[in-house]
Amino acid sequence: MTDSKMDIKLRRKEVADLGIFFGFQLDEEARHLAAFTPKIPADKTAYMTKHTKLLSNPTVNNQTILVDHVIAGSVAKFVMEGDAEITYWLDKKFRGQGIATKAVKDFLTMETTRPIFGRVAFDNFGS
Repeated sequence: MTDSKMDIKLRRKEVADLGIFFGFQLDEEARHLAAFTPKIPADKTAYMTKHTKLLSNPTVNNQTILVDHVIAGSVAKFVMEGDAEITYWLDKKFRGQGIATKAVKDFLTMETTRPIFGRVAFDNFGS
Protein backbone atom coordinates (compact mmCIF):
# COMPACT_ATOMS: atom_id res chain seq x y z
CA MET A 1 0.00 0.00 0.00
CA THR A 2 1.39 3.37 -0.95
CA ASP A 3 1.64 6.14 1.55
CA SER A 4 -1.04 8.54 0.32
CA LYS A 5 1.25 11.45 1.22
CA MET A 6 3.81 10.43 -1.42
CA ASP A 7 3.67 12.25 -4.73
CA ILE A 8 4.40 9.55 -7.33
CA LYS A 9 4.68 10.75 -10.92
CA LEU A 10 6.00 9.52 -14.24
CA ARG A 11 7.79 11.66 -16.78
CA ARG A 12 9.72 10.93 -19.94
CA LYS A 13 13.22 9.67 -19.13
CA GLU A 14 15.97 12.15 -20.02
CA VAL A 15 19.68 11.77 -20.73
CA ALA A 16 20.33 13.72 -17.51
CA ASP A 17 18.64 10.87 -15.55
CA LEU A 18 20.99 8.18 -16.83
CA GLY A 19 23.79 8.84 -14.34
CA ILE A 20 21.38 8.13 -11.49
CA PHE A 21 20.10 4.95 -13.15
CA PHE A 22 23.68 3.84 -13.75
CA GLY A 23 24.25 4.12 -10.01
CA PHE A 24 21.11 2.09 -9.27
CA GLN A 25 22.28 -0.82 -11.43
CA LEU A 26 25.63 -1.01 -9.63
CA ASP A 27 23.77 -2.56 -6.67
CA GLU A 28 24.58 -6.29 -6.83
CA GLU A 29 21.36 -7.37 -5.11
CA ALA A 30 19.28 -5.30 -7.54
CA ARG A 31 21.09 -6.80 -10.54
CA HIS A 32 20.34 -10.28 -9.21
CA LEU A 33 16.64 -9.44 -8.92
CA ALA A 34 16.59 -7.91 -12.40
CA ALA A 35 18.02 -10.97 -14.13
CA PHE A 36 18.76 -8.91 -17.29
CA THR A 37 21.91 -6.94 -16.63
CA PRO A 38 25.08 -5.84 -18.43
CA LYS A 39 28.10 -8.12 -18.64
CA ILE A 40 30.28 -5.40 -17.10
CA PRO A 41 28.04 -3.36 -14.76
CA ALA A 42 30.77 -0.83 -13.91
CA ASP A 43 31.30 0.17 -17.58
CA LYS A 44 29.62 3.57 -17.46
CA THR A 45 30.49 4.42 -21.08
CA ALA A 46 28.75 1.28 -22.36
CA TYR A 47 25.76 1.94 -20.11
CA MET A 48 25.40 5.56 -21.21
CA THR A 49 25.80 4.67 -24.91
CA LYS A 50 23.19 1.91 -24.77
CA HIS A 51 20.63 3.87 -22.77
CA THR A 52 21.07 7.14 -24.66
CA LYS A 53 20.33 5.19 -27.85
CA LEU A 54 17.22 3.64 -26.26
CA LEU A 55 15.86 7.11 -25.46
CA SER A 56 15.60 7.86 -29.18
CA ASN A 57 14.13 4.47 -30.13
CA PRO A 58 10.47 5.05 -31.12
CA THR A 59 9.49 1.49 -30.07
CA VAL A 60 10.63 2.13 -26.48
CA ASN A 61 8.57 4.15 -24.01
CA ASN A 62 10.99 5.08 -21.20
CA GLN A 63 9.57 6.81 -18.13
CA THR A 64 11.27 8.00 -14.96
CA ILE A 65 9.47 7.35 -11.68
CA LEU A 66 9.59 10.36 -9.37
CA VAL A 67 8.64 10.22 -5.69
CA ASP A 68 8.29 13.67 -4.19
CA HIS A 69 10.36 15.00 -7.13
CA VAL A 70 13.22 12.51 -6.47
CA ILE A 71 14.17 9.90 -9.06
CA ALA A 72 13.11 6.58 -7.55
CA GLY A 73 13.23 4.32 -10.60
CA SER A 74 12.01 3.74 -14.11
CA VAL A 75 9.39 1.87 -16.07
CA ALA A 76 9.47 1.14 -19.80
CA LYS A 77 7.84 -0.68 -22.68
CA PHE A 78 10.15 -2.27 -25.23
CA VAL A 79 9.79 -4.82 -28.02
CA MET A 80 11.59 -8.17 -27.84
CA GLU A 81 11.15 -10.81 -30.52
CA GLY A 82 8.00 -9.05 -31.74
CA ASP A 83 6.35 -8.87 -28.30
CA ALA A 84 5.77 -5.70 -26.30
CA GLU A 85 7.20 -6.13 -22.81
CA ILE A 86 7.22 -4.04 -19.67
CA THR A 87 10.15 -3.58 -17.32
CA TYR A 88 10.73 -1.52 -14.23
CA TRP A 89 13.53 -0.81 -11.78
CA LEU A 90 13.19 0.77 -8.36
CA ASP A 91 16.05 1.93 -6.17
CA LYS A 92 16.19 -0.22 -3.05
CA LYS A 93 15.28 2.59 -0.64
CA PHE A 94 11.93 2.92 -2.43
CA ARG A 95 11.01 -0.77 -2.48
CA GLY A 96 8.19 -2.30 -0.48
CA GLN A 97 6.09 0.87 -0.35
CA GLY A 98 3.71 0.27 -3.26
CA ILE A 99 5.56 2.75 -5.47
CA ALA A 100 6.28 0.28 -8.28
CA THR A 101 2.66 -0.93 -8.22
CA LYS A 102 1.32 2.60 -8.64
CA ALA A 103 3.94 3.50 -11.25
CA VAL A 104 3.18 0.40 -13.34
CA LYS A 105 -0.59 1.04 -13.10
CA ASP A 106 -0.07 4.65 -14.20
CA PHE A 107 2.27 3.54 -16.97
CA LEU A 108 -0.29 1.06 -18.31
CA THR A 109 -2.83 3.87 -18.66
CA MET A 110 -0.41 5.90 -20.82
CA GLU A 111 1.12 2.97 -22.76
CA THR A 112 -1.74 1.45 -24.72
CA THR A 113 0.15 -1.26 -26.60
CA ARG A 114 -1.53 -4.60 -25.97
CA PRO A 115 -0.81 -7.32 -25.35
CA ILE A 116 2.10 -6.34 -23.15
CA PHE A 117 4.08 -9.00 -21.32
CA GLY A 118 6.01 -8.94 -18.07
CA ARG A 119 8.65 -11.41 -16.97
CA VAL A 120 10.35 -11.74 -13.65
CA ALA A 121 13.32 -13.67 -12.29
CA PHE A 122 11.98 -16.79 -10.55
CA ASP A 123 13.34 -15.68 -7.17
CA ASN A 124 12.20 -12.05 -7.33
CA PHE A 125 9.22 -12.53 -5.02
CA GLY A 126 8.45 -8.82 -4.68
CA SER A 127 7.82 -8.41 -8.38
